Amino acid sequence: MEPVLQIENLEKSYKNVHAVRGISFSLREGEILGMLGPNGAGKTTTIQMCIGVLTPTSGEIRYFGKSLFDHREEILEKINFSSTYTHLPWNLTVKENLTYISYLYAIKNRKERIAKIVKIFRLEPLLKQKVDELSAGQLTRVNLAKAFINFPRVLLLDEPTASLDPEAAKYIREFLLHERQNFQVSIILTSHNMAEVEEVCDRVIFIDKGEIIADDTPENLAKTIEVSHVELLITDGLKRAVEYCREENISHRVEGRYMWADVKELMIPNFLRGLMDKGVFYSEISIDKPTLEDYFLQVAVKKQ
Repeated sequence: MEPVLQIENLEKSYKNVHAVRGISFSLREGEILGMLGPNGAGKTTTIQMCIGVLTPTSGEIRYFGKSLFDHREEILEKINFSSTYTHLPWNLTVKENLTYISYLYAIKNRKERIAKIVKIFRLEPLLKQKVDELSAGQLTRVNLAKAFINFPRVLLLDEPTASLDPEAAKYIREFLLHERQNFQVSIILTSHNMAEVEEVCDRVIFIDKGEIIADDTPENLAKTIEVSHVELLITDGLKRAVEYCREENISHRVEGRYMWADVKELMIPNFLRGLMDKGVFYSEISIDKPTLEDYFLQVAVKKQ
Protein backbone atom coordinates (compact mmCIF):
# COMPACT_ATOMS: atom_id res chain seq x y z
CA MET A 1 0.00 0.00 0.00
CA GLU A 2 1.31 3.44 -0.93
CA PRO A 3 2.25 5.66 2.04
CA VAL A 4 -0.10 8.56 2.84
CA LEU A 5 3.00 10.76 3.20
CA GLN A 6 6.36 10.28 1.49
CA ILE A 7 9.35 12.53 2.21
CA GLU A 8 12.39 12.23 -0.05
CA ASN A 9 15.74 14.01 0.36
CA LEU A 10 14.17 16.98 2.12
CA GLU A 11 16.51 19.89 2.82
CA LYS A 12 16.13 23.35 4.28
CA SER A 13 18.96 25.85 4.41
CA TYR A 14 19.04 29.42 5.58
CA LYS A 15 21.84 31.91 5.09
CA ASN A 16 24.15 30.40 7.71
CA VAL A 17 22.18 27.38 8.89
CA HIS A 18 21.58 23.94 7.36
CA ALA A 19 18.44 23.12 9.37
CA VAL A 20 17.37 19.90 7.60
CA ARG A 21 19.86 17.74 5.74
CA GLY A 22 18.35 15.47 3.10
CA ILE A 23 15.99 13.43 5.26
CA SER A 24 13.69 10.72 3.87
CA PHE A 25 10.86 8.86 5.61
CA SER A 26 7.28 7.74 5.03
CA LEU A 27 4.02 7.56 6.97
CA ARG A 28 1.61 4.66 6.49
CA GLU A 29 -2.17 4.86 6.71
CA GLY A 30 -3.26 4.52 10.34
CA GLU A 31 0.29 4.85 11.66
CA ILE A 32 1.33 7.08 14.56
CA LEU A 33 4.91 8.21 14.01
CA GLY A 34 6.92 9.92 16.73
CA MET A 35 9.49 12.51 15.72
CA LEU A 36 12.09 12.95 18.45
CA GLY A 37 15.27 14.92 18.88
CA PRO A 38 16.86 17.63 21.00
CA ASN A 39 15.84 21.28 20.70
CA GLY A 40 17.05 22.71 17.40
CA ALA A 41 17.31 19.28 15.75
CA GLY A 42 15.02 20.21 12.84
CA LYS A 43 11.72 18.65 13.96
CA THR A 44 9.55 21.77 13.78
CA THR A 45 11.19 22.90 10.53
CA THR A 46 10.36 19.51 9.00
CA ILE A 47 6.72 19.71 10.09
CA GLN A 48 6.41 23.27 8.79
CA MET A 49 7.63 22.11 5.39
CA CYS A 50 5.16 19.22 5.48
CA ILE A 51 2.23 21.62 5.88
CA GLY A 52 3.51 24.07 3.30
CA VAL A 53 4.38 26.90 5.70
CA LEU A 54 8.06 26.69 4.75
CA THR A 55 9.36 25.99 1.25
CA PRO A 56 12.09 23.33 1.14
CA THR A 57 15.45 24.19 -0.34
CA SER A 58 15.20 20.86 -2.15
CA GLY A 59 13.46 17.51 -1.90
CA GLU A 60 9.98 16.10 -2.42
CA ILE A 61 6.84 15.94 -0.25
CA ARG A 62 4.01 13.71 -1.48
CA TYR A 63 0.63 13.09 0.13
CA PHE A 64 -1.53 10.26 -1.19
CA GLY A 65 0.90 9.91 -4.10
CA LYS A 66 0.59 13.57 -5.13
CA SER A 67 3.14 16.37 -4.84
CA LEU A 68 2.32 18.96 -2.18
CA PHE A 69 3.71 21.66 -4.47
CA ASP A 70 1.50 20.69 -7.43
CA HIS A 71 -1.70 19.77 -5.52
CA ARG A 72 -1.46 22.08 -2.53
CA GLU A 73 -5.13 23.09 -2.23
CA GLU A 74 -6.43 19.53 -2.64
CA ILE A 75 -3.97 18.13 -0.08
CA LEU A 76 -4.43 20.85 2.56
CA GLU A 77 -8.14 20.01 2.55
CA LYS A 78 -7.24 16.53 3.85
CA ILE A 79 -4.56 17.30 6.42
CA ASN A 80 -4.28 19.47 9.51
CA PHE A 81 -1.82 20.67 12.12
CA SER A 82 -1.69 21.62 15.78
CA SER A 83 1.04 23.11 17.90
CA THR A 84 1.14 24.29 21.47
CA TYR A 85 3.12 27.24 20.15
CA THR A 86 0.60 28.34 17.49
CA HIS A 87 -1.25 31.56 18.32
CA LEU A 88 -4.90 31.94 17.36
CA PRO A 89 -6.49 35.40 17.00
CA TRP A 90 -6.50 36.52 20.62
CA ASN A 91 -9.37 38.98 20.38
CA LEU A 92 -11.83 36.36 19.12
CA THR A 93 -13.75 33.94 21.31
CA VAL A 94 -13.18 30.21 21.15
CA LYS A 95 -16.47 29.76 19.28
CA GLU A 96 -15.56 32.47 16.76
CA ASN A 97 -12.15 30.92 16.15
CA LEU A 98 -13.57 27.45 15.52
CA THR A 99 -16.34 28.85 13.30
CA TYR A 100 -14.07 30.98 11.10
CA ILE A 101 -11.44 28.24 10.83
CA SER A 102 -14.09 25.75 9.74
CA TYR A 103 -14.74 27.89 6.65
CA LEU A 104 -11.23 27.09 5.42
CA TYR A 105 -12.52 23.59 4.66
CA ALA A 106 -15.39 22.09 2.69
CA ILE A 107 -17.22 20.72 5.73
CA LYS A 108 -20.74 19.39 5.44
CA ASN A 109 -23.10 19.99 8.37
CA ARG A 110 -20.74 22.64 9.74
CA LYS A 111 -22.69 23.42 12.92
CA GLU A 112 -22.99 19.76 13.84
CA ARG A 113 -19.29 19.21 13.25
CA ILE A 114 -18.29 22.16 15.43
CA ALA A 115 -20.67 20.99 18.17
CA LYS A 116 -19.12 17.52 18.09
CA ILE A 117 -15.58 18.90 18.29
CA VAL A 118 -16.58 21.15 21.19
CA LYS A 119 -17.93 18.14 23.07
CA ILE A 120 -14.92 15.92 22.34
CA PHE A 121 -12.43 18.50 23.60
CA ARG A 122 -14.60 19.64 26.52
CA LEU A 123 -14.78 23.23 25.34
CA GLU A 124 -18.39 24.06 26.32
CA PRO A 125 -17.41 26.31 29.27
CA LEU A 126 -14.86 28.16 27.11
CA LEU A 127 -16.91 29.01 24.02
CA LYS A 128 -17.63 32.63 24.99
CA GLN A 129 -14.14 33.33 26.34
CA LYS A 130 -11.62 35.25 24.28
CA VAL A 131 -8.46 33.35 23.42
CA ASP A 132 -6.27 35.78 25.37
CA GLU A 133 -8.17 34.81 28.53
CA LEU A 134 -7.32 31.12 28.29
CA SER A 135 -4.72 29.20 30.27
CA ALA A 136 -1.91 27.34 28.50
CA GLY A 137 -3.73 24.03 28.92
CA GLN A 138 -6.99 25.44 27.58
CA LEU A 139 -5.17 26.88 24.55
CA THR A 140 -3.69 23.45 23.86
CA ARG A 141 -7.17 21.91 23.82
CA VAL A 142 -8.51 24.61 21.48
CA ASN A 143 -5.57 24.09 19.11
CA LEU A 144 -6.22 20.35 19.05
CA ALA A 145 -9.93 20.94 18.41
CA LYS A 146 -9.00 23.17 15.46
CA ALA A 147 -6.83 20.39 14.04
CA PHE A 148 -9.69 17.87 13.95
CA ILE A 149 -12.33 20.17 12.52
CA ASN A 150 -11.98 18.93 8.92
CA PHE A 151 -11.81 15.14 9.55
CA PRO A 152 -8.11 15.06 8.51
CA ARG A 153 -6.59 11.94 6.99
CA VAL A 154 -3.12 13.08 8.09
CA LEU A 155 -2.50 15.02 11.28
CA LEU A 156 0.76 16.70 12.30
CA LEU A 157 1.02 17.49 16.00
CA ASP A 158 3.80 19.50 17.63
CA GLU A 159 3.86 18.79 21.40
CA PRO A 160 0.13 17.89 21.51
CA THR A 161 -0.13 17.44 25.29
CA ALA A 162 2.27 20.15 26.47
CA SER A 163 0.76 22.30 29.25
CA LEU A 164 -2.04 19.80 29.89
CA ASP A 165 -2.64 18.33 33.33
CA PRO A 166 -2.11 14.52 33.60
CA GLU A 167 -5.82 13.70 33.32
CA ALA A 168 -6.33 15.86 30.23
CA ALA A 169 -3.13 14.52 28.61
CA LYS A 170 -4.30 10.95 29.20
CA TYR A 171 -7.67 11.79 27.63
CA ILE A 172 -5.97 13.26 24.53
CA ARG A 173 -3.70 10.20 24.13
CA GLU A 174 -6.70 7.89 24.32
CA PHE A 175 -8.56 10.07 21.81
CA LEU A 176 -5.67 9.90 19.32
CA LEU A 177 -5.54 6.11 19.61
CA HIS A 178 -9.32 5.96 19.15
CA GLU A 179 -9.17 8.10 15.99
CA ARG A 180 -6.41 5.93 14.57
CA GLN A 181 -8.27 2.70 15.32
CA ASN A 182 -11.68 3.79 14.08
CA PHE A 183 -10.86 6.17 11.22
CA GLN A 184 -7.30 5.17 10.20
CA VAL A 185 -6.03 8.70 10.82
CA SER A 186 -2.28 8.90 10.24
CA ILE A 187 -0.40 11.02 12.76
CA ILE A 188 3.07 12.51 13.16
CA LEU A 189 3.77 13.92 16.59
CA THR A 190 6.70 15.52 18.34
CA SER A 191 7.00 15.25 22.10
CA HIS A 192 9.50 15.48 24.92
CA ASN A 193 7.40 13.03 26.94
CA MET A 194 9.11 9.71 26.22
CA ALA A 195 6.52 7.66 28.12
CA GLU A 196 3.81 9.24 25.97
CA VAL A 197 5.68 8.37 22.78
CA GLU A 198 6.13 4.78 23.92
CA GLU A 199 2.41 4.56 24.67
CA VAL A 200 0.98 5.89 21.41
CA CYS A 201 3.62 5.64 18.68
CA ASP A 202 4.05 2.65 16.37
CA ARG A 203 7.41 3.92 15.14
CA VAL A 204 9.91 6.63 16.02
CA ILE A 205 12.37 8.62 13.95
CA PHE A 206 15.13 10.40 15.82
CA ILE A 207 16.44 13.62 14.26
CA ASP A 208 19.66 15.31 15.30
CA LYS A 209 21.28 18.29 13.59
CA GLY A 210 18.87 17.96 10.68
CA GLU A 211 19.57 14.28 10.00
CA ILE A 212 17.66 11.09 10.81
CA ILE A 213 19.92 8.95 12.98
CA ALA A 214 17.37 6.26 13.93
CA ASP A 215 14.10 4.87 12.57
CA ASP A 216 12.52 1.97 14.48
CA THR A 217 9.84 0.99 16.99
CA PRO A 218 10.15 2.46 20.50
CA GLU A 219 10.69 -1.06 21.85
CA ASN A 220 13.55 -1.83 19.47
CA LEU A 221 15.28 1.48 20.15
CA ALA A 222 15.07 0.87 23.90
CA LYS A 223 16.57 -2.60 23.41
CA THR A 224 19.77 -1.06 22.05
CA ILE A 225 20.48 0.17 25.59
CA GLU A 226 22.27 -2.54 27.58
CA VAL A 227 21.88 -1.01 31.04
CA SER A 228 18.93 -1.76 33.35
CA HIS A 229 17.97 0.17 36.47
CA VAL A 230 18.12 -1.81 39.71
CA GLU A 231 16.34 -0.38 42.77
CA LEU A 232 17.05 -1.81 46.23
CA LEU A 233 15.75 -1.06 49.71
CA ILE A 234 18.89 -1.66 51.78
CA THR A 235 18.19 -2.92 55.32
CA ASP A 236 21.83 -3.38 56.34
CA GLY A 237 25.15 -2.41 54.78
CA LEU A 238 24.26 0.75 52.84
CA LYS A 239 27.82 2.13 53.14
CA ARG A 240 29.23 -1.20 51.97
CA ALA A 241 26.86 -1.17 48.99
CA VAL A 242 28.04 2.32 48.00
CA GLU A 243 31.66 1.21 48.43
CA TYR A 244 31.06 -1.80 46.18
CA CYS A 245 29.50 0.36 43.44
CA ARG A 246 32.47 2.72 43.56
CA GLU A 247 34.95 -0.16 43.35
CA GLU A 248 33.14 -1.58 40.29
CA ASN A 249 32.52 1.84 38.66
CA ILE A 250 28.76 1.29 38.78
CA SER A 251 26.66 4.43 38.39
CA HIS A 252 24.42 4.75 41.44
CA ARG A 253 22.52 7.13 43.68
CA VAL A 254 21.11 6.89 47.20
CA GLU A 255 18.05 8.42 48.83
CA GLY A 256 17.46 7.39 52.41
CA ARG A 257 17.72 3.59 52.49
CA TYR A 258 17.02 3.24 48.77
CA MET A 259 19.76 2.69 46.22
CA TRP A 260 19.46 2.90 42.44
CA ALA A 261 22.20 1.33 40.32
CA ASP A 262 22.65 1.17 36.54
CA VAL A 263 23.82 -2.33 35.66
CA LYS A 264 24.12 -4.18 32.35
CA GLU A 265 21.31 -6.72 32.22
CA LEU A 266 23.65 -9.71 31.86
CA MET A 267 25.67 -8.51 34.85
CA ILE A 268 22.78 -8.16 37.33
CA PRO A 269 23.37 -11.63 38.91
CA ASN A 270 27.05 -10.73 39.44
CA PHE A 271 26.04 -7.37 40.92
CA LEU A 272 23.67 -8.96 43.44
CA ARG A 273 26.23 -11.63 44.30
CA GLY A 274 28.84 -8.93 44.89
CA LEU A 275 26.53 -7.14 47.31
CA MET A 276 25.91 -10.38 49.16
CA ASP A 277 29.66 -11.00 49.44
CA LYS A 278 29.98 -7.53 50.99
CA GLY A 279 27.39 -8.40 53.61
CA VAL A 280 24.71 -6.16 52.14
CA PHE A 281 21.08 -7.07 52.86
CA TYR A 282 17.97 -5.71 51.14
CA SER A 283 14.22 -6.29 51.59
CA GLU A 284 12.96 -5.00 48.24
CA ILE A 285 14.27 -5.16 44.68
CA SER A 286 12.89 -4.00 41.36
CA ILE A 287 14.53 -4.12 37.94
CA ASP A 288 13.43 -1.70 35.23
CA LYS A 289 14.49 -2.48 31.69
CA PRO A 290 15.68 0.34 29.42
CA THR A 291 13.08 2.75 28.05
CA LEU A 292 12.89 5.14 25.13
CA GLU A 293 13.97 7.90 27.51
CA ASP A 294 17.19 5.98 28.22
CA TYR A 295 17.81 5.82 24.46
CA PHE A 296 17.13 9.55 24.10
CA LEU A 297 19.51 10.40 26.94
CA GLN A 298 22.26 8.13 25.59
CA VAL A 299 22.05 9.71 22.13
CA ALA A 300 22.02 13.19 23.65
CA VAL A 301 25.17 12.44 25.67
CA LYS A 302 26.99 11.00 22.65
CA LYS A 303 26.17 14.09 20.58
CA GLN A 304 27.49 16.56 23.14
